Amino acid sequence: MDQITTPLVTVRNCRQAYHKEVGADLVVLDDVNLTLQEGEIVALLGRSGSGKSTLLRIVAGLLKPTSGEVNWRGNPLKGPAPGVAMVFQSFALFPWLTVQENVELGLEALGVKRNDREERSEEAIDLIGLGGYDGAYPKELSGGMRQRVGLARALVVHPDLLLMDEPFSALDVLTAETLRTDLIDLWMDGKLPVKSIMIVTHNIEEAVLMADRILVFSSNPGRVAHELKVPFAHPRNRFDPAFREMVDDIYGIMTRRKVPEIHTATAMAPNPFAHPLHPVGTNLMAGLLETLSSEPYNGRADLPALAAALQFEVDELLPLGETLSMLGFALLEEGDILITETGRRFADAETEDRKQIFAEALRTHVPLITEIRSVIDQRSNHRAAAVRFRDQLEDHMSPEYAEETLRTVIAWGRYAEFFEYDEEAQQFGLEEEEEEDDKT
Repeated sequence: MDQITTPLVTVRNCRQAYHKEVGADLVVLDDVNLTLQEGEIVALLGRSGSGKSTLLRIVAGLLKPTSGEVNWRGNPLKGPAPGVAMVFQSFALFPWLTVQENVELGLEALGVKRNDREERSEEAIDLIGLGGYDGAYPKELSGGMRQRVGLARALVVHPDLLLMDEPFSALDVLTAETLRTDLIDLWMDGKLPVKSIMIVTHNIEEAVLMADRILVFSSNPGRVAHELKVPFAHPRNRFDPAFREMVDDIYGIMTRRKVPEIHTATAMAPNPFAHPLHPVGTNLMAGLLETLSSEPYNGRADLPALAAALQFEVDELLPLGETLSMLGFALLEEGDILITETGRRFADAETEDRKQIFAEALRTHVPLITEIRSVIDQRSNHRAAAVRFRDQLEDHMSPEYAEETLRTVIAWGRYAEFFEYDEEAQQFGLEEEEEEDDKT
């Protein structure tokens, strides 16, 4: 009979919400469940803002969930989990300490004696390929080398679970690939002093390259939408047709549109303040529409191939595609993007005609824009303070998303000549010509 082992981590019905004085609570995670066994790498894959990093902090015991339970080796987790180490995106090194001193910090906190600290730190530094740099300072190292120091600092304590929060996203493509490959080689050779790895990423290929299982998160609030087992043995070939097919399938999962709500004549109109907008510029939209409408795409492109051709990450391409879809310029279908007739008209139009097409798309699909314009029109001085709209947005989303959404609206509204915006006074208003027309 197979021996039943206790999972390293179990998360059950986890919810994380932040109370807001006005309006409904901001829910970051809702009904999240996961199990992590020894001997596996699990990737948390999803868009920025889907709660992946929040879940990582919950698993580490650094954040107590609003509701639900988290168990570490079968016992309720109360405070920081023993045997867990974390690697961050930002390196998080102390610039006044040498490589060796940075690596030894965790051991020093555990009360390990000096001689043992030095021996273990040297082993960790050699393991991740930085032998000879013990006495160097972070400013003397490249980005990839600094991230290796962060990795050595996590490994030196011999954790049961290594948590990695987008550890390669701040690195250039070649450096990230080298470090990712080295890490997997060490894992497969049994040289990593860890039992399991959980990695947060928004890079689909990275997840398929590294993980045994992938948890795909949806957003607003964050939930585990899909759990996928990766069937490929290491080392993995990203050009293998089966590998490419899985990447394509995940793109399809992440671009599936929700069934739109049907608004009857008696139903309430959509709340203009309830949905965050992606900070996508009009030049970027125009560039992608022009690309899609021309050779070799002729109106339709496979998202993974398009991302590779344009050197875009999924976190850059999907918001752009979703914004074009929201505005009626494109459609997202199972990992493909298709230009619509409106999108093609925009791509072919001259500057002034583009503005008119874009303005009509905003009137039809972005109620926040029309709400701002309505308030401006109703005021005798045709002015409205931005703080009014920012506060209403914050009733439905985080302050960061509210500010991001407001800045996006300002940029889009200016381009479409819906209104002007005074940065110093932080006020929306009409252009002088429109004000004169109103007076006459």
